[in-house]
This record gives sequence, structure tokens and C-alpha cells, in this order.
Amino acid sequence: MNMNNNMKIGIVTAVSVIALFVLSLLITQAPAGDDNALRFGVLTLLPPLVAIALAFITKETILSLFIGVFVGEFMLCVNDLNIISSAVNAFLAIGNQVIACMADPWNAGIILQCLLIGGVIQLITKMGGAKALADALAKRANTPRKAQLITWFLGLCVFFDDYANSLIVGPIMRPVMDKLKVSREKLAFVVDATAAPVAGIAIISTWIGLEISLIAAGFKSIGMNVSGFGIFLQTIPYRFYNIFILIFIVISAITLYEFGPMKKAEQKARARKDSEPIQALEAPGFDEVQPVEGIKLTVWNAIIPIGTLIIGALIAFYWSGYTTILGGQDQALITLMKTAPLSFNGVFEALSASDASVALFQAALLASIVAIVMAVLERIMTIEQAISEWIGGMKTIVITGVILLLAWSLGGVIGDIGTADYLVGVLKGTIPAWILPSLIFVLGALISFATGTAYGTMSILMPLTIPLAWAVSPDMGFVVTATSGVLTGAIFGDHCSPISDTTILSSMGTSCNHIDHVQTQIYYAIFVAIIAIIFGYIPAGFGIAWYICIPVAVVAMYIGLRVIGEKVDFDDDVEEETA
Repeated sequence: MNMNNNMKIGIVTAVSVIALFVLSLLITQAPAGDDNALRFGVLTLLPPLVAIALAFITKETILSLFIGVFVGEFMLCVNDLNIISSAVNAFLAIGNQVIACMADPWNAGIILQCLLIGGVIQLITKMGGAKALADALAKRANTPRKAQLITWFLGLCVFFDDYANSLIVGPIMRPVMDKLKVSREKLAFVVDATAAPVAGIAIISTWIGLEISLIAAGFKSIGMNVSGFGIFLQTIPYRFYNIFILIFIVISAITLYEFGPMKKAEQKARARKDSEPIQALEAPGFDEVQPVEGIKLTVWNAIIPIGTLIIGALIAFYWSGYTTILGGQDQALITLMKTAPLSFNGVFEALSASDASVALFQAALLASIVAIVMAVLERIMTIEQAISEWIGGMKTIVITGVILLLAWSLGGVIGDIGTADYLVGVLKGTIPAWILPSLIFVLGALISFATGTAYGTMSILMPLTIPLAWAVSPDMGFVVTATSGVLTGAIFGDHCSPISDTTILSSMGTSCNHIDHVQTQIYYAIFVAIIAIIFGYIPAGFGIAWYICIPVAVVAMYIGLRVIGEKVDFDDDVEEETA
């Protein structure tokens, strides 16, 4: 056995050295220049492809991300054929990249809010609130159909932020789904599919500020001074992927039809015996945490801390944007905040200008304090025990923090080597008008999948798309459709990508193996994306109205699911046992 392992290590090492040498040879022969997209050419795709391929092959997320970052840094460090020198410099550069990501205020806020929410979830669980809430939901969600629909509805309710959605809905519904023998993979899919797709089209969310600013800047570049919010509203009916994935969840839940790896996961879950463990996780989750013995179970021990988190987040969003506007230079917005701060426009502008990372951290800290105080006042725990459990909950999130840091580092190195610029340069050639919205959707998906960031993809593509669409067809409806292709394609790619932060958080929040989640949901996401292109963006490119496209697409989606899918039924006794 040792001989075999040593042989495997030797072979892997030899192949790696040869691959690095060949890579160095290709890079040193490439033309020198400041534009890395031109310098590296198709090699710019290597770091994300290596990370994604290894993640699927090895099922080791952290190792795969680390190697992807290393490959990117190695490419940037190559000056000659001395691969040892390049490898050492690449390793040192990884340290600088990770520290830079951690030092970024936005990233730091995301990691801190995840840690704090992890602490809140553990406290809620120890106080019996999670079990009481799960039991209460189980009375209504007494079949797999109802449980999936309730999860979908909760996802719509937490519309204001995709991170908050993943971290709140998953832990609440996990015990309900487990009891009804719905797979963790299906739960993770429903949670993930109601995170970014909902936040991306909500008129009050942490996404809208970036979206409307990019839209306004894009139109300004073609000499048009438009309302970014007004154009955003016009894009909503053409956000085909967002709309269709939400409808697909309902169709799948009602029919119980599944296909691909998800079908196998659901069949395995239905066949699981009550005494069997759910699945082996990459890291400890909240599953093994049990309520304190002898306490009275009440849903308020969950509703109050979670309600504090949600309401506190909305207030923190408003206050963050309010103070930002008052400290800025836009006199019209300052006047609005002083004269009508709680009007619709005032609230909207404040939320658009907010720092979501800081606001969610503040809300999570407030929810943590509320949960600790409740635990002490109800005499469930002493203050020392409550704080200890709160910290214990944070420990379960540490692995997520590591994955996020590596994912952000990969995104940083991908930006340095020019992956997105290369893809845009290759695909933005002369094209017929009718295909442009579809092409933009696909391009946005490719960039977002490879980089793991919808925000970055939108920021890259929007300044290119609006002038291009206007040049191809100077019609406002056509430009709006193309604009929606950017916003929706970015979300589709982000939804599928194994290096996306929302995908990672959805896995963590539902205690689902990360790669299992990616492998099962990607088939569904691609199926819906194909429907969005064939029955959405291609007809819209010919000028067909959305109210014709959407009903036809929904029928096609239903028929397609029935044709390629198979019903995964459940034992009728489940309803009686949980009623």
C-alpha cells in the first residue's frame, strides 16, 4: 500500500514538474507586454479551469482552489525557464494575495458576518429555538412537496441579501428536510437558487446599488443621461434566468420530477433509514449540536434572534446609506435625505448607497447580543456558557472563511492575468443583432463561472455591452434586453460556479458537501439557462415581448422536465407520521 502511495506521489510530482516547465516555456515564448490578456492568450483560462476541474475530480475544495491560485501566480512570476525560482515567488505571492483579500474591508466584513451568524445559529440551536421552529414548520411542511415550497417561500422573504438568505434559510429548513428524507443536495439547490436570483431582481437589496450605477454609467458613455433605476425596472421582465429558475423550483417541487445527479441524490435520501447518518461533510456543521436538556422548546428563541438579524440588517442598510449620502457631494441627494428621508426615493437611495458588508456585520453582532441575553435571562445558560457556545458556532464557519479567502484570491489572480478581458476580446466580434442578447448572457455566464463573482462580471461587461448594443441596434428596448443579459448571465454563472461565495455559503448553511451541491445543481441551472436562451433571449432579440416569451418558456420547461426527468416519490406514511 505504501509502495502504491509513494508511486502515486512520484507520478503526480513528475507530471506537475513537466506541466510547470511546459507552461514556463509557453509563457517565455509569448510576446512581452503590459496587457496580460494578450500576453497569455488562451492560457488566461488555465487557473480557473484547473481549480474547477480539480474540485470535481478530487472533491477537495480547498486544495483545488489553492492549486488554481498557485497556477495563476506562477504564470505571473515566470521570467525564464527556472521553474524553481518561479514556484518560490508564486508561493510568496499567494501569501500577499490572501492577505490583500483579508485586508479588503468588504471581504473582512463578509467573513466576520459569517462567523457571527454561525454563532447566532448555534445559540438558537442550543436554546431549542431551531428545533421548535423546525417542528412548527414540519406541521405544515409534512411532505417533501410542501417542505420544498416553504423553503422556496422563505428564500423569497429574505430578498434583501443573498448571503443572509443562504445562512438563514438553510439552517432553519435542514432538520425539516432531513426528517422528510429530502436530500441535502436538493435543499442546497433551493436555497442557492433563491439567493442571488432573488437579490438580483429585488428593488430593495444589497445588489441594486451596483446594478443601477453600472447601468447609468453605461448609458452615459453613449451620451444618454438616464435613470439607472428606471432602466433596472425595465430589465426585470427580461431577467429570464432569474425568473425561470424560481418557477422551476416550484414545478420540480410539485411534480417531484428530478433528473441527473439530483435524481440519484433524492432516490438515495428517500431510501435512507432513520438510523443512517445523512452524509459525510467536509467539516463539522451544526448537525451534532443539540438543545440543552430539560428546557422548554419555544419558537421565539429562534424568531427573535433571526428577526433581529433581518430587521437590524434593513435598518443598518438604511443608516449606512443615509450617512454616506450626507457625507458626500451630491447636493440633490443630501437635500432629499434632509427633507424626506423616509420617502420611497429616500429609502431607495439610502439602501443603494449602503455598505452591505458592514451593515450585515452590525446586524449579526446585534443578533448575537440579543441571543446571548435571551439565553441568560431564560436561565438556559450562564453568560460564560452562552459566549462559549457562540464562539463554538463561529468555529464551524472557519472552514468557510478559508474557502472564501482562496476563492477571492483566485478571483484576484484571474483579474491580474486578464481572463475576463481575453474572453470579451474573443467573443465580441461582428455578430447579428438578434443573437447579441443571448451571446452577452453566455459571455456573462462564462466569465462569472470562471471568476466566481457576479459583481465583477457585471462591472466588466456592462461598460462594453451598452455601447455595443446601441451600435448594433439603436433601439431602447433592444439595449434593455442586452443589459438584462449582462445582469442575468452573471447570476447564472455565479450560481453554477464552485468557487462562488454564494455557492460556498449555500453548501455551508445546509450542511451539504460542497462539490456534491455543485455537481447536482449545475444540471438544473444549465437546463434552465438553455430554456432562457431558446425561449427568452433569442425571441427577445427579434423583438418579441416578454409576456409572450415567459408563458411559452414555462410550458417548455414543464414539458422538458417531464421528458428527461423521473418522479422520485415518497412513502405516503411520511405525511401521517409528520401530521
